[in-house]
Amino acid sequence: MNRRNSRDDYDDGLDGASESEEQTEDEPLRLVDELLALAPDRDSGRPLLYQLRRQLMDREISYQEARRVAVELETALEKVTAPANRVGIFLGMPSEGIATVYVGGSEYYTNIDPRVEAAELKVGCRVLVNEAYAVVGDLGYSPSGPVAKIGDLLEGGRLRIAQAHGAQEMILERSADLADVNLQVGDEVRMDPAFKVALELLQTTGSKEYFIEDVPPTPWESIGGQGEAIQAIRDTIELPALHPELFKRFEYSTPKGFLLYGPPGCGKTLIGKATAYNLVQHMREEEGLELEEYFMHIKGPEILNMWLGETERMVREIFAQARQKRKEGYLPFIFIDEAESILGTRRSMRSHNISNTVVPMFCTEMDGIESLHDVVLVLASNRHDLIDPAILRPGRIDRKIKVARPNYEAARDILGIYIKAELPIDREEIKQHGGVEEARAALVQAGLDELFAKSDEARFLEVSLRSGRQEVLYRGDLTSGAIIASVVSRAKEMAIKRAIANNDPDGGICSEDLRLAARAEYRENEVFPPSDSVEDWLKLLDYEPENVVKVMPVKPQTEKAPEPRSGRVI
Repeated sequence: MNRRNSRDDYDDGLDGASESEEQTEDEPLRLVDELLALAPDRDSGRPLLYQLRRQLMDREISYQEARRVAVELETALEKVTAPANRVGIFLGMPSEGIATVYVGGSEYYTNIDPRVEAAELKVGCRVLVNEAYAVVGDLGYSPSGPVAKIGDLLEGGRLRIAQAHGAQEMILERSADLADVNLQVGDEVRMDPAFKVALELLQTTGSKEYFIEDVPPTPWESIGGQGEAIQAIRDTIELPALHPELFKRFEYSTPKGFLLYGPPGCGKTLIGKATAYNLVQHMREEEGLELEEYFMHIKGPEILNMWLGETERMVREIFAQARQKRKEGYLPFIFIDEAESILGTRRSMRSHNISNTVVPMFCTEMDGIESLHDVVLVLASNRHDLIDPAILRPGRIDRKIKVARPNYEAARDILGIYIKAELPIDREEIKQHGGVEEARAALVQAGLDELFAKSDEARFLEVSLRSGRQEVLYRGDLTSGAIIASVVSRAKEMAIKRAIANNDPDGGICSEDLRLAARAEYRENEVFPPSDSVEDWLKLLDYEPENVVKVMPVKPQTEKAPEPRSGRVI
C-alpha cells in the first residue's frame, strides 16, 4: 500500500512539473512579444527580436512534438503490458445479455459487454473475452478449420461426423449460416477449431455421392442363359407385390437381400442392374409408386483402407446414404461386388482386424433394413464359401442364388442376343444358307461349335479331385457370357476390317469370323490365371473347393492362324 501511495505521489508530481514546465516555456516567448510591442518600428534591434522569436517557436514546436511522441509511447506501453484477451467460440445466448462461450477446453456462462451488439453474434463465431470471461468483441467466423464428412443427420439439426483416419466420432451443432441449409450424408463441412460447430458447407468437384451408377433399361428378356436365377429373383421380389394379402396371411417376411455367386463373367452384375430396373418398373406399374432406382455399385476392395476405422466409416456412410435416398423417393440398391474381400471369414482375410470390425458393423447396418421396399442389398462373389456366415444367415441374406456358367443351350440364347437380326451378314453366307434368318442361325451354330468343341486343341484344364479322379475341362466348360460377348465383338471387328480392305461398305460378318474370334479369345483371355494355383482357379470353377486337390492348365499348342478365304482380309 505504501508503494502504491508513493507511485501516485510521483505521478502527481510529474503532472505538477509538467504544468510548471508549460508555464516556463511560454514565459520567454511572452517577454519577446512585449519587447517587440515596445520597440519603435525603425529600431535596429527588432530583427534580432524576430529571430529570437522564431527560435523560441521552433523550440516550442519541438517540445510539443516530443510530448506527443512521449504520449504515444506511453499508450503503446500500456497496450503491450495489458493482459491479453482470450478468443472463444460463441455457442448461444440462453438469455438476454448472457452468452455461452467455449474457451480453452471449457464452456462458460458469461456476460456480454453492453458495447457489443449481442443480436449480431452468430453461433460458431469467434469472440473476445476479457479476464472476467465477459464477451467484449466479435471476431466473426474463423477462416480455417478441420474438414469432416457428415455421417448421419440427427434430430435438432445436429450432425454426426467422423474424423479422418479413425478418429473419434463427434456431434456438431450447425452455425447460424447452416441452420436452413439442406445438408446430406456424405457432404463435407468445415468445423471450428474447437470441433463444436459446423461452419461451412464445402463445395466438392464431381459427385459427392458414393459409387452411384446409372442403370440402363435392362428387361429380363435381355439376359440370356440365366433363366433359373432370374426366376428365383422374380419370385422373391414380384410375388409379394402382386399378392400382398396372401403373403400377409401367411406372415411371410420379404427378404432383405440376395447373394449372387458363381464364376466371373456370367452375369452377376448384369442381373443386379436388371433387378434394380425391373423391381422399380414393377412397383411403378403394380403399386402406383413414383420411384427411381438408385444403384450403388461397390467393389469390395474400393472401401478397404489401411487407416483404423476408415473402412467402418465408409460402410456406415454407404448405408446412411441409401437410407437418405429412400426418404427422397428413390429405391436404393446396394450392390457389393467381390463381397468376400470385405466380408470374409478370418481365414480368408489378410487382416484379422478388418474382419473383426467390418463384419459386425455390416451386420448392424443390415439389421436396420426393413425389407426390399426399404433398401435392396445384393452381394456378388466368386467365392461365397469365404464370406462370413454371420452375413449369410437367414434374416440378413435370405436368398443365395447361383449364377452358373452357360451350358450349350444357354450359350445359344446368349449368342442369339448378341447376333441380332439387324447385324450385317456376309452376302455369301446368306446365299449359302438360303436367307437372312437361316444365315443368322448358321452364325450362332458356328460360334457354338467352336466354343464347345471337344478336340485336343480345345483341352483347357486338368482337375485332380480328392476322390482320386481326374477330369479334363474343355473351352466350353469355362465359357461365360462375357467371353461370348467378347467373341462376337472380335468377329465384328474382323468383318469391319475386311469391309474396309475390300472397299465393301455392304460387307457383313461370316461364320469364319466367329470361329477365328473364339480361338483368339481363348488364346489371349486374361481372365484365366497364368499359373496352376488352386486358389486362383477356384474362383473360375464350378467345383466345391474342398473337393479340388490340384489344377493343371493344359499348355496350348502353337496354332497357326488359318488362312482367310480368298479375297478376304481378316
